[in-house]
Amino acid sequence: MSVTSTVSFKVSATLAAAGIGALMIASGAFAQATSSRMKGLQLSNDKPIQIESDKLEIKDPESKAIFTGNVKVVQGTTTLQAGSMTVFYKATTEGASVTSGNADIDRIEVSNQVFLNSGVQQATADTGSFDLTRQTLVLKGDKVVLSEGKNVFVGCQLNVQMDTGEAQLEACGGRVQIQLDPQSRKQN
Repeated sequence: MSVTSTVSFKVSATLAAAGIGALMIASGAFAQATSSRMKGLQLSNDKPIQIESDKLEIKDPESKAIFTGNVKVVQGTTTLQAGSMTVFYKATTEGASVTSGNADIDRIEVSNQVFLNSGVQQATADTGSFDLTRQTLVLKGDKVVLSEGKNVFVGCQLNVQMDTGEAQLEACGGRVQIQLDPQSRKQN
């Protein structure tokens, strides 16, 4: 028997490299999902992006760029860090490439200790996928942690709709864990 409960929240602030965004119920186990609205994990196309890594490999015929080793992406107050990041882009216009700056990004995949900080919220995961066409972010791992101040949400998969900030946190076959600080409500 499977039980699912839902709580709403919205994720806040702008998240790295053009933004960030599934159903996970273990059979025979109790499952719980939390969805919400918090202002923070939303898309921003109007700020410059700085990317650093130990290595960059561009594969134009495959329409992708692979950043490896200490990847750091900064956009405004948002920072994304990971061991590796692959950017898949659409080569829709002649000469479009990552190096020319005129390639439309289709999706971004990050892995190896993903850390995301929007200035207001922090998230950690094992892997992440940003689908810019659907404007979704999915963070997955043995333990996905989303925190804002002293408020902490723990699960195994965080799904974010970047254009609205709507989010859903899914459990690891058990239940989602939430720790809320009553003092944070007074600050909002």
